[in-house]
Amino acid sequence: MILIVDDNQSNLYSLKKLLESKNFQVDTADSGEKALGKALKNDYALIILDVQMPDMDGFEVAETLAGYSKTKEVPIIFLSAVNTEKKFITKGYASGGKDYVTKPVDPEILLLKVKTFYNLQEQNIAMKKTQQSLELEVKGRRESQVTMKSQIEHFHLMLESLPQIAFTLNENGIVDFVNVKWYEYSDSDKEFPETHPDDFNIREELERCRKKGKALQMEVRIRNRETGNYRYHLLRITPVDEENSIKNWVGTFTDIDDQKKVEKEKDEFLSIASHELKTPLTSIKAYVQLLERKLKLDKESAEAGFVTKVQDQIEKLNTLITDLLDVSRIENGKLKITRKPTNLANVINNAIDTILQTHDENRVKIKRDGILPDILIPIDEIRIEQVMINFLTNAIKYSPNNNQVIVTTFLDKEEQEIKVNVTDFGIGIPDYKQEAVFHKFYRVEESSLQFQGMGIGLFICSEIIKQHHGNIGVSSKVDEGSTFYFTLPLN
Repeated sequence: MILIVDDNQSNLYSLKKLLESKNFQVDTADSGEKALGKALKNDYALIILDVQMPDMDGFEVAETLAGYSKTKEVPIIFLSAVNTEKKFITKGYASGGKDYVTKPVDPEILLLKVKTFYNLQEQNIAMKKTQQSLELEVKGRRESQVTMKSQIEHFHLMLESLPQIAFTLNENGIVDFVNVKWYEYSDSDKEFPETHPDDFNIREELERCRKKGKALQMEVRIRNRETGNYRYHLLRITPVDEENSIKNWVGTFTDIDDQKKVEKEKDEFLSIASHELKTPLTSIKAYVQLLERKLKLDKESAEAGFVTKVQDQIEKLNTLITDLLDVSRIENGKLKITRKPTNLANVINNAIDTILQTHDENRVKIKRDGILPDILIPIDEIRIEQVMINFLTNAIKYSPNNNQVIVTTFLDKEEQEIKVNVTDFGIGIPDYKQEAVFHKFYRVEESSLQFQGMGIGLFICSEIIKQHHGNIGVSSKVDEGSTFYFTLPLN
């Protein structure tokens, strides 16, 4: 808005109409006192101020306006019909004016100057608003930085107080903070502790998980700098998401060496017991077979049925002992995985055939979905078939009222892996217990009384898939069924 100040009403009227014809908003005042009141009350982009006015002339008004912070930046154009001498023009500029126009006013020249100063003032106001916004943003960012720094320092203080080795990594997986416990196992705050030659490389495993945006959890032996001994630690590295992207990672090494020693003693007992049981069991199996041949029993007789049941129970016991031996091998790092290029489709078909041969074909129905490409991938054929047979056996076992099983396979080209699903329509598993089913000796309470087992089959499967650098998991709904799955990398 433009303020025109003149004690002559005809001048006010003519100037107002001139400016309004060019779409300017115009306000008027017929005295210096009224002009000051309006200028302090309203926001003006330009003031056109007559010099010759009674009581308070234009120079006095300009000097007064220059004394207020609200109005000192508003440009002023002086109008004068009398004071055209150089000293008066100089006085006008000295009192705060931006230009000096003499009467009679040339409308075109006045409009040109008005447009120029008006636009400059509008731009100046816009720049000030932008500057204020930037200052507020900078202030907000500084406050956020202070708050964030305080939070980070508090977080680091918490990590320092932990009994575990604690550290953080940036989004690129580079270590950027370690607590004091770190230096017991590493002499550099940028390098992970030295691991046992037989264990997985931490950096390689981290990179594999980082590319997938998944947490890393593994047991690893790291070397104590002072004693030189390797101690078992549970390593956990978890991504921290912010706005759907990973900003950093938080990790801990928890010392589990004493726990592992106790487990080792228990596993050694299991290993010895399993070996000791294996020998007489093999003899029992052989003698029962000899007895069956010697007696030449009629297959329809009760005695033949008893012998068959004895053989079935011996086979179940043999399976349990074999599983216990596998657990012992896993815990001692002696579970051998021999990879060689293999057609996975053949392995899956062999497992399905084995299940159909050992179960009533009229009662068990296994459906295949998905097509696997005719390619060879590096796997241990026997161990992967063991996983498939375990999945299929469980699918049938825990679906007493519906023995339909669906095996689905598909190739994920983006992740460069093959995924295998085994779906049943049985009793299902509660959400909060699904992760634990892969733990050693864990059994879901709801099914432990109804279904026999030691809870080690899925643990063995999990370890086999881990050693293939794959993933294993389950999704399930109670009373609707479960889908157990595993993935195998192509390379």
